[in-house]
Amino acid sequence: MEPFLLTIMYFAIAIVVILIGVAVFELITTKYKDWDEILAGNKAVALSISGKIIGISIILAFAIYHSFAVWETLVWGGLGVVLQMIGYLLFEAFTRKFSVEEQLHKGNLAVGIISFGVSVGLAFVIGASIT
Repeated sequence: MEPFLLTIMYFAIAIVVILIGVAVFELITTKYKDWDEILAGNKAVALSISGKIIGISIILAFAIYHSFAVWETLVWGGLGVVLQMIGYLLFEAFTRKFSVEEQLHKGNLAVGIISFGVSVGLAFVIGASIT
């Protein structure tokens, strides 16, 4: 019975951490609202948000694999969201020729793909460090 209960708990934790993570990213994007852009069909923003959701999920998967207690998964999940946010802000800061946020708002699919890749790539690095 315990594996069944743990699965339900980890599922619930994942939903909560992902929702919090998406909400945090919504707060740091000031030039547009993510869900409004997605509803308008902006594929670049959809890719960017998808990368963040998958990235957070990857970090949570590593945390579940390597944690001894459910609360550790919450801690690693929270840290993962913070590190993903820092990664996004660094991505924005290091692209001097253009604003990532502006390009996503304009629907630049190439920037959306790179944003997706940055989120997923960083998730593997962050996740691998949880050992």
